[in-house]
Amino acid sequence: MTELYDRLQRYSVSDYYGFHMPGHKRNTARFGSDLPYGIDITEIEGFDDLHHPDGILKEAQEKASRIYGTGETRFLVNGSTAGILSAILGCTRKGDQVLVGRNCHKSVYHAIYMNELEPVYLYPGFRPDIQLNTEISVSAVKAALNEHSRVKAVILVSPTYDGVVSDIRGIAGEVHKRGIPLIVDEAHGAHFGFHPYFPESALGQGADVVIHSLHKTLPALTQTALLHVDGSFADRERIFRYLDMLQSSSPSYVLMAGIDRCIHLLGEKREELFGPYVEQLKRLRERLRHLEKLSLVQTERYDRSKLVLSVGRADMTGRELYLRLLRDYHLQLEMAAGSYALAMTSVGDTQEGFRRLGDALEEIDRSAKERAAAVPCQAGGLPRNEIVCTSARMEELARETSPVKGQVKKVLLEESEGLVSTEYAYLYPPGIPLIVPGERISRESVELLLTSRSQGFSLEGMEEEGSIRVWING
Repeated sequence: MTELYDRLQRYSVSDYYGFHMPGHKRNTARFGSDLPYGIDITEIEGFDDLHHPDGILKEAQEKASRIYGTGETRFLVNGSTAGILSAILGCTRKGDQVLVGRNCHKSVYHAIYMNELEPVYLYPGFRPDIQLNTEISVSAVKAALNEHSRVKAVILVSPTYDGVVSDIRGIAGEVHKRGIPLIVDEAHGAHFGFHPYFPESALGQGADVVIHSLHKTLPALTQTALLHVDGSFADRERIFRYLDMLQSSSPSYVLMAGIDRCIHLLGEKREELFGPYVEQLKRLRERLRHLEKLSLVQTERYDRSKLVLSVGRADMTGRELYLRLLRDYHLQLEMAAGSYALAMTSVGDTQEGFRRLGDALEEIDRSAKERAAAVPCQAGGLPRNEIVCTSARMEELARETSPVKGQVKKVLLEESEGLVSTEYAYLYPPGIPLIVPGERISRESVELLLTSRSQGFSLEGMEEEGSIRVWING
């Protein structure tokens, strides 16, 4: 059996080019660092301790805080997930009500479950013409806060996986009028604020807690991230206490060295990295603007490092475009959806990589057939399911009634409409739950999951793909 290391070695010398995370793009020559086994140590004398830093790691985190312009920053070696869990658990008490973007990552839903929180959902807008969920509006946040007086924290994702950005400054203003914290999952926006071509970071717009995945869009190793806390609305002590609980007690020095190196590059070589990258990205986006059947789409507030390649006028699906780029051109994109494929770019990209992508898309565009019929539109964006009970309460009910009383059963997805789910169901990526335990399954949810499965996407969260466990008393 082939070892993972051997397979990775073979892949590293192939001509497959990655338009996907992580941001270093395996381009070790550009960043002047190669992280070998030789630096993989534990907490030995002179190398500090991440959980009680008072030396080199304390200084490294303080440097990250200065570079990002925040009150306090902590290294994350368990990915953004650890930061999101710590932030939500630290800002809430068991049973609290929280205002949550329905398009948040599954880790947000896991925090809701762990602290038995009562979610009130905020739904993003939706543009049927480009088949993209858009931003969460300031007015929607204001209205929800006026209606729900018990909300103790607001949790949003900006930018989204597709690069959509919300008006964090306006939202923070409304949230702070209530004296509560705003938590922003900015995992895909670690590069924000380092060049005017990209949006301003949530940190500069008033967010109280911001989580960055360095590895997604910057030259950092997979699993590396940052947790930033600012202002006085978030309880720093509780957040960091949870972080100590949730983060590995044996943090990788390889990963921490990668974080520190990334921060160094942001501080010392910002212009050298971002200047050429932005110019190359501008040229590619201008080139793709002239496609006829494929198209490059974005919303009003948008991270232009993301290339959303729509197939709206071409006789193919987003997944077919994704697979063709992989099979015929050895270009590995980040993800595919029904009507588009997503390419992620970063400072790690090369002129040659951009040229290959541009050439491939122009060639596909020339050979593609016009779509004979309009693409069926998902009129409402994310499906809306009735909340019957919280996810934590659903587990209690399922445990109390099953299997002795037979109140939980497995049904085919096709037969699940109107029943109350005891499981999550989501597409990964992006990892946004379409069904949450305790929700009554809507027709829209069923149709979206079945359509996605028919297009070759994998459905996750359920114990058995194609079936879902439901609470029959619901």
